[in-house]
Amino acid sequence: MAWNSHAYWISRGGGKAMKVNIHLNKRVAIIGAGLTLFRRRLLETPQEIAWEAASKALDEAGLELKDIDCVVIGSAPDAFDGVNLKGEYLSHGAGGIKKPVSRVYVGGATGVMTAITGWYHVASGLCQKVLAVAEEKMSPARPHPQSIFRYIWDPILEKPLNPNLIWIFAMEMHRYMATYGIKKEEIALVSVKNKRNAINNPYAQLGSNITVEDVLKSEVLVWPVQLLDVSPVSDGGAAIVLASEDVARRYTDTPVWVEGVGWTLDNTEWPARDLAYARYVEFAARMAYKMAGIERPNKEIDVAEPYDPFDYKELHHLEALQLAKRGEAPKLLKEGVFDIDGDIPSSPSGGLLGVGNPIAAAGLMKVISIYWQLKGIAGKMQVKRPVHTGVAQAWGDLMQAGTVIVLRN
Repeated sequence: MAWNSHAYWISRGGGKAMKVNIHLNKRVAIIGAGLTLFRRRLLETPQEIAWEAASKALDEAGLELKDIDCVVIGSAPDAFDGVNLKGEYLSHGAGGIKKPVSRVYVGGATGVMTAITGWYHVASGLCQKVLAVAEEKMSPARPHPQSIFRYIWDPILEKPLNPNLIWIFAMEMHRYMATYGIKKEEIALVSVKNKRNAINNPYAQLGSNITVEDVLKSEVLVWPVQLLDVSPVSDGGAAIVLASEDVARRYTDTPVWVEGVGWTLDNTEWPARDLAYARYVEFAARMAYKMAGIERPNKEIDVAEPYDPFDYKELHHLEALQLAKRGEAPKLLKEGVFDIDGDIPSSPSGGLLGVGNPIAAAGLMKVISIYWQLKGIAGKMQVKRPVHTGVAQAWGDLMQAGTVIVLRN
């Protein structure tokens, strides 16, 4: 692994600053993980959801809350839970009692960034054991959690068009189809695959056997986006425990190592981005792959969890992760390459389309899925071939943030 060194300027007062070099030269492992059910209208409070996930992760790691040095909280907009200052609101539920607590927020990319931030805390030597928790309780938002996104548009160039998220994604999906000659039937296979995989996931909200015809007959939201192209609104929590190498080896014989991390921000103006290709994910992936020493991702990645809030986005992201050439992911999907018994199983968890989409928790769920696969404890979700290296990815903010993490057993 290629390690990084970062320089920071710290104010000393009086207009003076001190340069501090922080070397990220410590190996980091995931030694425990926990998930709640992903459901619509969970009865538990956000704090209870966070603690359920956190306590499961601690139990698997063989640790108690008093053993944790630092806590990282991941959550999307405060309005999703209907509270202000959600980091402070969640801190005691996430285990942040008399401990340093950080909150991470980059929209839909938050879940993987939560894991990356936990890695940073350990790799820098700041903490030996970190509890990273992501939570979202989206059902209380009225009339719909997407309503808060009416305020993200440029007031001069975009607001007069009265856009909404589905509207933007429909244009992106249409551009992807038009650029590469992709048919709607080919994209629908993602939803079919992921909902089928989710049947084997005990935490999943929408596991089912559907057909391409079911997708094509579902309600049109904004063409070409239809109801079964979209992941459901959900409540849920996810948590992992990250530890330094010496600690990890004391608590488990099968640690899963964080080998590479990457993130990037593309242009915040959607008209200025390439809607047919997820450049923001490619740059983040290249950063993570370089750190992990991966030169041929399509040959070296054994299992993938790309972010799939829409079915076309999984294909978009598989290409940006360099697991397929531009425009060729639908062809490989049709050939079975991304099936659970294929050469590069994709979303064996069932993804957001099948498991659910509590924004921040969904991204961390992707990391946990790879962790389970590499640990060999994914149960009925376990892919059919030996796996040693996996990648998880998330996407969000103003639809231009990419976060990627590479794990190895």
